[in-house]
Amino acid sequence: MGQRGDRFHVEVSVGARVVEVRATGEIDVATVGALRSALWSVPARSVLRLDLSGVRVLSAAGVRALAAAHLRLRAGGGELVLVRPDPVVARVLRVTGLHRVVRVVDDAPAPVAGRALIAA
Repeated sequence: MGQRGDRFHVEVSVGARVVEVRATGEIDVATVGALRSALWSVPARSVLRLDLSGVRVLSAAGVRALAAAHLRLRAGGGELVLVRPDPVVARVLRVTGLHRVVRVVDDAPAPVAGRALIAA
């Protein structure tokens, strides 16, 4: 699945146990709907690795979407992992305290055998 706009793009790569989402651009009130759609398309039992290395802006609307996705995944037995946030985004995660609730890692996504890439 892919969503593309001038300011935001998201790609979803589906594996057997891990779903990798790569977001690029700005996550704000105008673009958060595309992010939310991608996050909600993932089965709740999955591990969702959200690569934030290409995100330069994360607004309060984006933080709320991440918190809601975390709660949804956790309730279904899954997990949200935020991967390689840009320094500005990492600061937003620290200031809001989201880094205490959602795991943040600096490693690259692990290769997933047999995954399908869905993008626009």
